[in-house]
Amino acid sequence: MKKLLFILCIFYGIQMNMFSQSVYTIDLKKDIIIGTLSLGIGISPFFINNEPENIPGVLNKNGINSFDRAVMFSYNKPLDIVSDYGVYTLLLLPAFSIIPDIKNINTLLTYGIMYSEAFLLTLGTKDTLKSAIIRYRPYMYADGVPDGRENDYYNSFPSGSTAYAFLGATFLTTTFSQEFPESKWKLPVIIGSYTLASGIGAMRILSGSHFLTDVFVGAAIGSLYGWLIPWLHLKNDNKNIKIIPTGNGMLVSLRF
Repeated sequence: MKKLLFILCIFYGIQMNMFSQSVYTIDLKKDIIIGTLSLGIGISPFFINNEPENIPGVLNKNGINSFDRAVMFSYNKPLDIVSDYGVYTLLLLPAFSIIPDIKNINTLLTYGIMYSEAFLLTLGTKDTLKSAIIRYRPYMYADGVPDGRENDYYNSFPSGSTAYAFLGATFLTTTFSQEFPESKWKLPVIIGSYTLASGIGAMRILSGSHFLTDVFVGAAIGSLYGWLIPWLHLKNDNKNIKIIPTGNGMLVSLRF
């Protein structure tokens, strides 16, 4: 543990010297639109009520597609708990991008707004899908409903824990790569964050809580918003694509 803390201190010290000014910014009009959309998607699941009338017994695997049926497991409570709660640690990963400039209120505000928008969009999208689509979890095809899961056995699609894990991993790798493009830590940060996120996804499958497709869709949702929201907040000089309004349309500029 002491060695790890020592390495982190060196890491922060190096990044402190590299961080000059954040490449991200907030724009009132744009963030009102994104924030309103985020809140709208975030609260939409409350208006969708779709659940089975009765708790079924053990289900037949023949109704599952061959891709998902190849990797199905019985319920594993320890893995379920570790993966379900361990993901909240991964949600803290993006903090690594701002620690060198943590005393700058503008940086804190910008990152706080960006991450709130990305989190709400991830939360709302996965909860809307869960509320609209009844899909029994893999353990329902082996053991039936485990104790304590009577209200959650039909919410398999998509994997919320995986969505959150990949949100944290993608948000970190996106912002870190933009803030410190020349850093020697960029590749380790990318590999490490996605390894942790993939581990969460794997445990969700091994615990019998999700199918492969649940995890893939969850990863796609978290990755999409983890990349899109920071990209929308890049300062114009840092964007590879610029959209410039003109008198009779718009001009799209792509920089390689």
